[in-house]
Amino acid sequence: MNQQPAPPSPPPPSPLPLDGLTVVAVEQAVAAPFATRQLADLGARVIKVERIDGGDFARGYDTAARGLASHFVWCNRGKESIALDLKDPRGLDVVGRLIADADVFVQNLAQGAAARLGLDAATLCAAHPRLIAVDISGYGASGPYADKRAYDMLVQCEAGLVSVTGTPAQPVKAGVPAADIAAAMYAFSGVLAALVRRGTTGRGGPVEVSMLEALAEWMGHPLHHAMHGGTAPARTGLAHAVIAPYDAYPTSDGGRVLLSVQNDREWRRLAEQVLQRPELGTDPAYATNAARVAGRERTDALVAKALGALEADEALARLEAAGIACARLRDLHEVADHPQLATRKRWREVDSPAGPLRALLPPITLPGGMEARMGAVPALGEHTEALLRAVGMTDEEIAVMRRDGVAA
Repeated sequence: MNQQPAPPSPPPPSPLPLDGLTVVAVEQAVAAPFATRQLADLGARVIKVERIDGGDFARGYDTAARGLASHFVWCNRGKESIALDLKDPRGLDVVGRLIADADVFVQNLAQGAAARLGLDAATLCAAHPRLIAVDISGYGASGPYADKRAYDMLVQCEAGLVSVTGTPAQPVKAGVPAADIAAAMYAFSGVLAALVRRGTTGRGGPVEVSMLEALAEWMGHPLHHAMHGGTAPARTGLAHAVIAPYDAYPTSDGGRVLLSVQNDREWRRLAEQVLQRPELGTDPAYATNAARVAGRERTDALVAKALGALEADEALARLEAAGIACARLRDLHEVADHPQLATRKRWREVDSPAGPLRALLPPITLPGGMEARMGAVPALGEHTEALLRAVGMTDEEIAVMRRDGVAA
């Protein structure tokens, strides 16, 4: 009897795409740290340069993550922390030595601060042609707002996000730092694009990202609506400005269910199978989206009455059966226990000075490759000594740096 050949072994996983690259970051708060965390997750070595007097000020925002700041835990896993006084020439010299061996440099200091230290992208790229140097700012390096302070909420206001978020009576800021996140993701993708260019030309170069310009790009739909249509979309809370019904409705058990009817065929299915009022499907007062929007209050009242008699699970089951897009309005504890995230095994634990902490895998998945490198959240200056040795400093020199408060 012929023996069947053994099935071929699966190929080993591909390495992380940024494995072998070194990033040096003089960073704080969210925009730059979140950008460099994406690089670390994809395999880059990220060296985070922090102030000796407390480090990245995001370390002090709160103590919600088992004594650590939630912003810092979110944005800084997988990095090495070195604490230096950059106002001292010896501290700045160490950063220069680190940059000399790096592929990428990222900074989001206050406007003008990096240039005064010689750490702006133009200066560094002139000295290191293969270096990719990223300047993240609030409003850009030129223009009347160049020197203006740029915190996330302020940029949300300047970019118009607040004007289209909230209720008719009250504009509100987004519940996440949208301007910081937008700038971070464009910095991240800018680095990737520059790495591709360096692979073909051999040269790095500057990358500039402005929080205002990043968030203004994200304002595309309402901005184009206003510029080309004459009026800005109205603030409608959870409702949709031009579609009805499209809102969150309370259920009998205290939940809230959001549903969206995208066309008149869906309205007819909703009327028949969920509202159990099939005649509303052809009633001229409801049969078209234009009619439902014009009579939004009475449309919403019909939907609210039907869903208010049901528990959330039953309401969702009926909507799903009718082919109506729907969702449960979840609080953050419910998100942490979301069945989809659990089933897809998206949670991991990362180490930290406070012990293991839950963290989500990054949303970029590379099938057939190694899993994202979700390293530990560093303590302030945890890697100072090792990095000082790596740039050639002796025990005596390190001791003097610590004694003089240049390194911590």
